[in-house]
Amino acid sequence: MARESFDKEIQFLRMLALTSGAYNRQQYAERLGISVHTFDKTIKRLKEVVSAVHQQLPEDKGKEFAQTMRYSYMDSSDPMLLFLFRAKSLKESESQRLSLLLAAMQDKALTAMELLDLCCGSMPADLSLPDEKTIRGDLKYLEQVGVIKKETGARPFRYQIHNEMVRELSHEELLDLYDFVDMMASTQVPSVQGYLLRDGLKKHMARQPEADSAAAPFLYKYNYYSRILDEAHLFTLLGSIRQRRMVSFLYFSPKKDTSYASKNTNPLFERDTEGMQETMLPIKVIYDHQYGRWYLLGHHPGGAIRKYRIEGLTQITLGNEVAAELFEARKLELEQRIQHSWLIDTGKPVKVRVRFFHPGLGIPDFVRERVLLQGQWGEIVEEEENSFVYEIEVNGTIEIKPWIRSFGSSCAVLAPEKLRQEMIAEWKEIRAYYESI
Repeated sequence: MARESFDKEIQFLRMLALTSGAYNRQQYAERLGISVHTFDKTIKRLKEVVSAVHQQLPEDKGKEFAQTMRYSYMDSSDPMLLFLFRAKSLKESESQRLSLLLAAMQDKALTAMELLDLCCGSMPADLSLPDEKTIRGDLKYLEQVGVIKKETGARPFRYQIHNEMVRELSHEELLDLYDFVDMMASTQVPSVQGYLLRDGLKKHMARQPEADSAAAPFLYKYNYYSRILDEAHLFTLLGSIRQRRMVSFLYFSPKKDTSYASKNTNPLFERDTEGMQETMLPIKVIYDHQYGRWYLLGHHPGGAIRKYRIEGLTQITLGNEVAAELFEARKLELEQRIQHSWLIDTGKPVKVRVRFFHPGLGIPDFVRERVLLQGQWGEIVEEEENSFVYEIEVNGTIEIKPWIRSFGSSCAVLAPEKLRQEMIAEWKEIRAYYESI
């Protein structure tokens, strides 16, 4: 995983996907809260990654980055995710050093001092040479992310590439594994680790003699890039929940025009940010499959429950650990508050009754199947020949309304009366859009 955050790249890629390259350089820079010069450097960096990822790009060097992103329609979901890790902010010396370490440990286990000697003898002349502390830090990082393993035995410890699984599988087994990982990464959440594993398997199989027989039998396409992009923050947040640690971040509400702010390192160019500096104890991460959004729920130090869209989180830093008793108490309080939330609403409970209509004679009852699948803790309380009544108690009606609306004419709200009137008003508004011109 990336050692540094990519808030700027995440926000840029999201904005690019949502606008399809409709803004000019100045407009992008303004919405990102950075200078045009910084924007140009980000573009250049991402173009270099595109060239590294896709070897067969259009020859037109002047092609806009937005067009480059749309060059391969079915593969466009991969770069949106993998950019964040392939473009990570490693110094050139770090990139060279890690590559040398991994290559050296492919065939045999080596000690830290042996790897230090190898690096010092193989590093380019224009790059600084590492010391023992640097090499041991690299080994600790690679071991933490599961790339290498420490062999058992007496000191000095030896390290080797941790790839027994793929080395012991036949080519046919690797193909089956690749298909499974590809399917799970493309249909389940979270998907970041699956995409990275799939990419590694693809590279491993490409180096085998039977590489020509490998093929991609499945193709996937997603409408929600945010789902994939926001997972760059997901594992940091899940780690803080497991460790019961506070987090601080600069938050940009999706309602604001600006979605990022550069760190003010030079007082001469210091500018005001529109983000809100927040500190909270994270308790739960919730995914909204209908809109492809991630939410972070937790407690403010003052005691209030706070909810944030993960796409608005930037500059995340981990804070102090809290006591297990306090964390469990806060978790219990949150669970009670969202017990009847369709998603994350903490409003007053209200009972919703909806009549759903069967699709007709001879047609599979997909309406009932969908209600049973997606209706959460609600239940069918009445059954008739042509319809059935579904009932559920939720914290407010705002979050359940899009789900009800998605059934179109196959349902009608019975209660509460306020929700019924809101639905009537919305359908009248939609009908007006389709009046004769």
